[in-house]
Amino acid sequence: MKILLSAVLCLWAPRVTCGLLTMRADVPDRCLGLEMDAVTVSEEGMPFFFKGRYLFKGFHGKAELLKGSFPELDDADHPLEHLDAAFRMHYENASDHDHLYFFVDNKVYAYYKHKLEEGFPKLISQVFPGIPDHVDAAVVCPEPDCEENEVIFFKGGFIYHFHVGNQAVEHREFKTMPNCTSAFRYMEHYYCFHGHQFSKFDPKTGEVHGRYPKEARDFFMRCSNYSEETDIVERERCSHVHLDAITSDDVGNLYAFRGHHFLQRDGNNDTVKADTIEASFKELHSEVDAVFSYEDHLYMMKDNILYVYKVSEPHTLVEGYPKAVKDVLGLEGPIDAAFVCQDDHVAHVIKGDHIYDVDLKKSPHEATNERPLSLIKKVDAAMCDPHGVRVIVGNHFYHFNTVELFVAGRSIPEQHRVSMDLFGCDH
Repeated sequence: MKILLSAVLCLWAPRVTCGLLTMRADVPDRCLGLEMDAVTVSEEGMPFFFKGRYLFKGFHGKAELLKGSFPELDDADHPLEHLDAAFRMHYENASDHDHLYFFVDNKVYAYYKHKLEEGFPKLISQVFPGIPDHVDAAVVCPEPDCEENEVIFFKGGFIYHFHVGNQAVEHREFKTMPNCTSAFRYMEHYYCFHGHQFSKFDPKTGEVHGRYPKEARDFFMRCSNYSEETDIVERERCSHVHLDAITSDDVGNLYAFRGHHFLQRDGNNDTVKADTIEASFKELHSEVDAVFSYEDHLYMMKDNILYVYKVSEPHTLVEGYPKAVKDVLGLEGPIDAAFVCQDDHVAHVIKGDHIYDVDLKKSPHEATNERPLSLIKKVDAAMCDPHGVRVIVGNHFYHFNTVELFVAGRSIPEQHRVSMDLFGCDH
C-alpha cells in the first residue's frame, strides 16, 4: 500500500521524491518571465530561444528538449546545464555561412542543417582566438551595421568585437548598456536581453535610445497575461509575433488580430487603439484564424466555427450565428486567411497552399475555382483594400496590385514590415 501511495503522490505532485523515484515539473514556461540563456535564428530565419536543456522555436509554443534538435549538446556523457551563447554566422562569402554556433563553458559547437560539423566541439580559443571562455552572449554584426563583418561577444561588462575576416579582436566599452545575458539581431535591429527585459542598442557604440528596458514578453512572445505596466497599444503595434488575421471595413478602418488582443486603426486619422478580443467580440474570446469584411459585417473564423458581427460600437453578433464554416463558405475549417476586395462580392478563402472563391451573392454559398498559390505557400493573414492585396507572412507583408498577381504571379514583391509599415512602430 505504501508503494502504491508513493506512486500516486509522484504522479500528483510537481516534484516529489519517492524512494529512488524523483519526478520534476521543470519544463520552462516563457510567459512566466524567464531569463533566456541564449537567442539566435535558425538557417531558415526562425527565432530560437534557449533555457536550460530546452528550446523554444518561434515566438509562441511550448518548450521542447534541446537534444531533439541538437543531440550532441546534451548527451548522456555530457549533460547540459545551459548554453552560454548562440548565433548564426550569416556572411554569404564565408565558408561557414549559415552555420549555427553554440557556446558551452570553454567549448564551441558548429552545426549546419542540424548536423554537427566534423571536428566539433572545439575550444573557443581555436575557433575564435582572443575570445574568453564562459561568454554571456554573442551576436553577428554585418557591414555596414559594424565597420566590418563582425561577431560581438559579451562577458560581464566587457565587449569583444571579433573581425571575421582577419580574426582580430577589438575591445570596447558600452557604458549605457546593461550586462547582456543573451543578444539577438532581428529585422536589422540589435537587442540585448537582461533578465526578462530587453534594450535595443547601436552595435557600434552600445548606445541605447528610447524608453528602455522593455518587457520581452510584450514583443518577442505570445502570452495572454501581462503586467500592469504594459502599454497595450505599443505592444500590439510593435510586437514581432505574427498576426492571426487582418481586415479593413468599408470606411477604411483596419482590424488586426493577434492572440487575445486586436488593434483597430481609424481610417480617417490613423489613430490606433487596442483591446482584448473578448471585450469587443465576447463570444469569440481569443485567437481567431481568419477575418474578412463584407457589407458592414465582420466574418470571423475560429476552428470550424464562423461568427458574423455588425461593424458598430459595440460589435454585436448577428442573430443565428455562430454557424459552421462549412455551412457559410462551403469549405471545412479551419481557414488560414480570407479577404473580400472593395465593391466585390467574392470572398477569397485561403486554406493551406490553395485559394478558393466564394460568391457571397449566390445561395447556397460554394467554394469554387480552387487553385494553388504560386509564390507564398504559407499565409498567416491577408486583406484587400483599394490599394490591392496585402499578404502577411510572419513579421512581414507583401503587396500585390491584384488578386491574380498574388495567386499566379511569377515574382515576389518587396517585403514590408508589419510593425513599421502598417502601424508606424520604429522598433
